[in-house]
Amino acid sequence: MHEHTVRVKTATGTVEGFTRDGVNRWRAIPYAKPPVGSLRFRAPQPVQPWRGVRHCHGYGYCAPQQRMYTLLAPGRYQPTSEDCLTLNVVAPEDAEARSDESLPVMVFIHGGGYLLGSSATPIYDGASLARKGCVYVSVNYRLGALGCLELSSLSTPEITIDDNLFLRDLVMALRWVQDNIAAFGGDPNNVTIFGESAGAHAVTTLMATPEAKGLFARAISQSPASGMISDAEIAQDYAARFARQLGASESDGARALLTARPADLVDALDRLVVEGQRDLLGAFAIGPTFGTEFLPEDPVQSMRSGTAHRVPLIIGTNADEGRLFTRFLKLLPTSEPAIERLLKHMEPDARQSILSAYPGYPGTSACVQFGGDFIFGSAVWQMAQAHSAYAPTYVYRYDYATAALRLAGMGATHATELLAVFDVYRSKFGRLLAAGVDSRSARKVTDDVQKRWLSFADRGAPGHDWPLYTSDERAVLVLDRRRRVELDPHSERRLAWERFFLATR
Repeated sequence: MHEHTVRVKTATGTVEGFTRDGVNRWRAIPYAKPPVGSLRFRAPQPVQPWRGVRHCHGYGYCAPQQRMYTLLAPGRYQPTSEDCLTLNVVAPEDAEARSDESLPVMVFIHGGGYLLGSSATPIYDGASLARKGCVYVSVNYRLGALGCLELSSLSTPEITIDDNLFLRDLVMALRWVQDNIAAFGGDPNNVTIFGESAGAHAVTTLMATPEAKGLFARAISQSPASGMISDAEIAQDYAARFARQLGASESDGARALLTARPADLVDALDRLVVEGQRDLLGAFAIGPTFGTEFLPEDPVQSMRSGTAHRVPLIIGTNADEGRLFTRFLKLLPTSEPAIERLLKHMEPDARQSILSAYPGYPGTSACVQFGGDFIFGSAVWQMAQAHSAYAPTYVYRYDYATAALRLAGMGATHATELLAVFDVYRSKFGRLLAAGVDSRSARKVTDDVQKRWLSFADRGAPGHDWPLYTSDERAVLVLDRRRRVELDPHSERRLAWERFFLATR
């Protein structure tokens, strides 16, 4: 295998990566100072310049989280540390040499419910996208209690805690891209941010973050979720509860936060999430908080009013979103008791109008579809309608599933579109998922998705056969063995959730 080292001079020092399989790779480049010691719970600070060459051949740490989520390969786990503010760059081998044309840049934000995940996860490698014509960047950000739990209300005159830390991290990473990506062959004026699940939610939140203005030209949001954003009042309640989980009072919470071990913060957050679900506090414990200095407005509201950044957007969902959550991370209302609990405060007529959109309720498949729509479908419907009034918006539904995924009872569930976006079906693991008759269709769907994502990143248009989403037609591109456009599919479910959110607003 042909492999050699490759060096690039960044604004803060020289980084050395390596070339393999037609791409250059740099791993764990720091984009901010380690947020440790007195910088814990503070906005990220610019990285300190270094002398000499920094070796960026291997991944560094991922953000503190439960160890089981850090598995990279059988028996191999990624170490965790608060010193996690790094990013990775993958570029075609000849990218920096192309003086005539810079490549579009695609910056990926991983998902994981704001609790877990890492840019080092093998599926997020990005080499396939880079080989096909972009500079690919994947980013780590602070997770859980250290980055995605809003604790600024616990600040004291002596201890300041900044709001929306993970969002500040992502803005800092995007500034790094602006300052440095040209040296890797990328065009800083042509940056697309994209993400899946919580990463997709972060993408749409960045669209409403004033400090992110001008840092990206386009956005792709794959299965963003509803209910992952709080107002400052709910966040304050969660912060006080979190202090109690650490054995501290609200007035002593800031000191407890600074002295707690990362593992204790991770465990306390797990208990808080369970408590929040039990007490139905109105939002998930972690995620962005609006009505703060850094994020003044709810992103959906920001899109509705046109104050969000008016960049072209691809947004979509998968056909069987909820199925994953019947087996793992049981956070969605995908059973009759959970759904009845969710709807118990509604007027009988309003409750009935929602349930009538799910024929067969309380049957299993109707319940699973309900849970998927409650969290993911409703977010896509609301954002597509709001943003399309001000900027080009393209909506997809990903329906493709191999026989192996269908046999496993998953179908086109949450995150399965990542297998196409990152060309996983051509890997050893992917070939097991798409054996025999499926191998050809899996490669075909992969090529179609990648071509569209790259065309959008390059020119802002994901293909002439993908119509814009408008409130008149609501065109949705269905990505499957047989690609097609449907106008306002599942309109009865869309309208039911519209009524639900109007009733609960």
